[in-house]
Amino acid sequence: MHATRHHSPRAAGIQPFMAAIALAGFAATAHAETSPAQISEERRQRGDAVIRSLNDGRPQPNLERMRDEFPFLADATEGYALGEVWSRPGLDARTRQLAAVAVFAAMGETGIMKVHAGYALNIGVPEAELKEIVYMITVPAGFPRAIAASQTLSHLFAERRAAAPVPAGGAR
Repeated sequence: MHATRHHSPRAAGIQPFMAAIALAGFAATAHAETSPAQISEERRQRGDAVIRSLNDGRPQPNLERMRDEFPFLADATEGYALGEVWSRPGLDARTRQLAAVAVFAAMGETGIMKVHAGYALNIGVPEAELKEIVYMITVPAGFPRAIAASQTLSHLFAERRAAAPVPAGGAR
């Protein structure tokens, strides 16, 4: 007597799933020497390096204030948003900052937009390009958000000019 195996569609779907689980288990044991705490610390350090590269070597004041009251949120922001996502290859810092300014302006998040516009200025993006971002968002986000973003950028530009060292001779 010859036994015939009948494979149901459900059984056929389980085989790739089980193979994936086995592979995941292999991958987990292959990296067993790296603990979740070590991975988390590496991400946090990458995030800190991103911030310092954009902020003239200094920590980000908003992030440090957040760390006082909301340490988990600060660590998650630094570790995941900055250490995992922001530090990915594929886009340079300039492109990332311009994208962040545009997105936050379009969302109406002018406080965070201001932080990223400051980073953009720190890495050499001229004011004129940031102004173009504001003009661009009028189409997808509307004039009220573009106007709010323009006001925020105007304040940022004024703050930076006021804080700039006075050149020899006293004229700016």
